[in-house]
Amino acid sequence: MARLYGMIDSGNCYKPRLLMAKLGLPFEHVEVSSHTGATRSPEYTAKNPNAMVPLLELDDGRLLAESNAILLYLAEGTRFLPADAYQRGLAYQWMFFEQYSHEPYIAVRKALLTVPRRAGEATPERLALTLERGNKALGVMERHLAGNAFFAGAEFSVADIALYAYTHEAGAGGFDLADYPAVSAWLERVHADSGHVPIEWLP
Repeated sequence: MARLYGMIDSGNCYKPRLLMAKLGLPFEHVEVSSHTGATRSPEYTAKNPNAMVPLLELDDGRLLAESNAILLYLAEGTRFLPADAYQRGLAYQWMFFEQYSHEPYIAVRKALLTVPRRAGEATPERLALTLERGNKALGVMERHLAGNAFFAGAEFSVADIALYAYTHEAGAGGFDLADYPAVSAWLERVHADSGHVPIEWLP
């Protein structure tokens, strides 16, 4: 059975759990938390020298890190990765957007406000920057979703999973999703897709 190393409260770790639930893929969740220093232990860094989660360990012992890389690997040959080359390119585009323009602000601002050990990093300047850039990312999503049901064509895909993970908890970071009606409607569509499980779900 595959093992998925991660944190139950991490959006990045939620991404592969959500997809594996939808695909009905059995796996063992192994809690490895950066809050406790477990991601920096010699045992874990022997598997992932980058000392981050999630990390997927396959049945044969091969390892795959980075949440969106894991999504793309798991989605191969399924409805979650578009067969059309252009639509697949759109999925990649939005997944790169999520990691470069979305997660560093929306996820980080939530962590600054909710994780006690990060309170010292929550300077007024950093909170203002993450709020500004996070709202910019939500605005980009809003403009796209005003005319599209999902991010990579007309069907639900890994791009939607990637962006859902932190967007659905953006309110905890001080973002007002009421300002983004198309994003809010998309969140409902994602939630309604078959096989959906909440972030705290474990197999």
